[in-house]
Amino acid sequence: MAIVNRLTVDGRDYFLPEPVTELKKSILEAIKAGGGYVNIPPLRGGPGIDILFSPGMPVTWSQIDVGDSPAEDASTDAEDDFPL
Repeated sequence: MAIVNRLTVDGRDYFLPEPVTELKKSILEAIKAGGGYVNIPPLRGGPGIDILFSPGMPVTWSQIDVGDSPAEDASTDAEDDFPL
């Protein structure tokens, strides 16, 4: 099972891979400094996004366990579902 972290900032969700310890520290430092930009890395490749964090901004963290779900039965035929 993989763990995906969800960061919610001002009502917007960002999904992040592990580890997030350094990112949490960076966000806390920006808020303690009275505000500052922190780069939020993407879940899969890319440059990420810079977010301005400031005191009083609603920020929440949650973790989601993403398990391997069984694949759907690929043997079903579209003709069986929609007879002519």
